[in-house]
Amino acid sequence: MIKAKGYAAVNAVNELIPFEFERNKPKNHEVLVDIYFCGICHADIHQSKNEYHNTIYPLVPGHEIVGRIKSIGKDVTKFKINDLVGIGYFIDSCRHCSSCKEHEEQYCENGITPTQNAKLPDGTVTKGGYSDCIVVDESYVLKVSESLKPAGVAPLLCAGITTYSPLKYWKIGKGHKVAVLGLGGLGHMAVKFASSFGAYVTVLSGSANKKESALSLGANHFVLTSSNEEMKKAALSFDFLIDTVSAKHDYNTYLNLLRKEGTMILLGVPPEAPQLAAFQLISQRRKIAGSFIGGIAETQEMLDYCAEKNITAEVEVISPDYIKEAFERTFKGDVHYRFVIDAKRIYNKIKLL
Repeated sequence: MIKAKGYAAVNAVNELIPFEFERNKPKNHEVLVDIYFCGICHADIHQSKNEYHNTIYPLVPGHEIVGRIKSIGKDVTKFKINDLVGIGYFIDSCRHCSSCKEHEEQYCENGITPTQNAKLPDGTVTKGGYSDCIVVDESYVLKVSESLKPAGVAPLLCAGITTYSPLKYWKIGKGHKVAVLGLGGLGHMAVKFASSFGAYVTVLSGSANKKESALSLGANHFVLTSSNEEMKKAALSFDFLIDTVSAKHDYNTYLNLLRKEGTMILLGVPPEAPQLAAFQLISQRRKIAGSFIGGIAETQEMLDYCAEKNITAEVEVISPDYIKEAFERTFKGDVHYRFVIDAKRIYNKIKLL
């Protein structure tokens, strides 16, 4: 067994605390990764607080992981020691259903194994990237370019692929008018990707002070959602609306911004079920759809594209003892645009306790 150190939620109320646990040594096709950086996703916060009603405590969150391979199993062929790699939202799937065979493991018909909070057949629970190391099957590990700053790569493993995948699936690009609702971790990556694909991008936000940032990220236009006048002007404007918001909000307000046959793509997961007015869809033959992260092959494609175009997330790198404040600020939308934990500090921090 490998002694690991991390930060864990032990209940739905208290802040995360230093936590020591054990990981299995890498088996034949597995690799041991020393974690360098791990992004903080909204899902980490929701799950830490048991807002999805499925949390198994103690929970070690984290699924936006970048690090270097420290050791490998005897049958590993895709990686070697010291490779820079990434690990995302899931670390296994059934591998034989139609979705897995189509390289869309995220839709595995028998269920993926999330990097955090997944109960394994032996009764143990997966522990994520708020830790100093992780052991993963090589088939679910991604290659990361040495040309990119690893801290900025970490959020690509969730926020990046979550926005890249629907843009590619719906073939969004030149000639399309795209609205991005929310300018957080997901939203700022949606702006970067949609802009790089050639779309005309408008950011929708309730914060006027985000206009300058939106334009600097590549957006062409900004609409203040709290302004009735601006929202009225934006009605029937967009081919696609990428909804990245994980907080409670009214879908119906934003459906009205779509043109005839426009599509609203849901990426965020609000903790409460939203209400939907059917007439907003019927009146203009609009569609509402969802998209969930991406498969391993598509995630690798995205990382390669980012290396080619020099695209990374905008991040604030933090020490692990700042996680409580980072959670609070993320919930308030006070982050530009993703907190990333410097996991190398976890070992030193816990060693001193």
